[in-house]
Amino acid sequence: MVLNIFQVDAFTNDVFGGNPAAVCPLEHWLDAKLMQKIAAENNLSETVFFVPKENYFEIRWFMPHDEIDLCGHATLAAAFVIFNHSNYSNNSIQFQSQSGPLNAQRSNDGTIVLNFPSRPP
Repeated sequence: MVLNIFQVDAFTNDVFGGNPAAVCPLEHWLDAKLMQKIAAENNLSETVFFVPKENYFEIRWFMPHDEIDLCGHATLAAAFVIFNHSNYSNNSIQFQSQSGPLNAQRSNDGTIVLNFPSRPP
């Protein structure tokens, strides 16, 4: 099996700055146990996987030891990969996740803004 894996430093323009996440674009979902092993091997705080659908992307996040239901910096990293390393031409992305819909918007200067659901304390 061959996977493309990107390591993206979120929240920065500096290499080795910000908050790193591994990003794995997929054509279809892999078994959760395999994704967990990939995340453990990446050994970053989060590894994000996404699968394109007709007009949105499904997204999932894994820490080295468990799947989680929401991660901001890894979602930002996934949006960066979609906007900059795929043939995606829109300026907005809708993700579907366990936490509901998440949106990423790219501005004219390339900045990516995320819109996440609020969680009551």
